[in-house]
Amino acid sequence: MTPQPTRAFTGRHIATIMVGFFGVVITVNVMMARMANSTFGGVVVENSYVASQHYNRWLDEAAAEEALGWTAEMARRADGHVALELKGPAATPQAVFAVARHPLGQLPERVLHFDPAAPESFVSAEELPAGRWRLRLEVRSDGKLWRSEGDVR
Repeated sequence: MTPQPTRAFTGRHIATIMVGFFGVVITVNVMMARMANSTFGGVVVENSYVASQHYNRWLDEAAAEEALGWTAEMARRADGHVALELKGPAATPQAVFAVARHPLGQLPERVLHFDPAAPESFVSAEELPAGRWRLRLEVRSDGKLWRSEGDVR
């Protein structure tokens, strides 16, 4: 049995391996950066220091809202209007509206105003396009404010 001649590992081989390795790393990094940038919805708060000064007030407001004991169920109807059912003790709101936000910020925000449809039931005056939406609901009743968030499809 005759030994096979071995090929020498040259600088050209290591250069090919290094260019291939870093080419893959750079390609993946650029792809991930583009994906992250295209799905970023924007700034959460303009100034985190100023936001932190309001934190205790926000906690107090949340506790007062929770003490009301209200719950909301939202659903998009076939005609595009949003149906809202508000339940809880003494849930007689004077004003109900919501801000609809597209989760990825691809569509502009929409403000929805709700009209009474039946006791504890409301229907939006505006239509909401098909798709997934995040609704920030605000209900005002006898000087009290209650807020909630929910997804609507």
